[in-house]
Amino acid sequence: MANSPQSKKRARQNERRFAVNKARRSRIRTYLRKVEEAIETGDKDVATAALRAAQPELMRGVTKGVFHKNTAARKMSRLTSRVKSLG
Repeated sequence: MANSPQSKKRARQNERRFAVNKARRSRIRTYLRKVEEAIETGDKDVATAALRAAQPELMRGVTKGVFHKNTAARKMSRLTSRVKSLG
């Protein structure tokens, strides 16, 4: 348990930051899921549009520290190749 004023403040800050990061991660996963669903339906136009919408969200997650840069690059690479193979 936090005892000093500084550690109590840190605990409060961590809770707020955790909530923000959780919401951001959830939002990114939603965008990625939309791309996955579009790929499953086989519609290349919808999948491409969903991928274009997901890219900036994923990169924003990288700049905010929610995802590692290489993780985002790997996800984008795999999704892009799957969307390209739909044609």
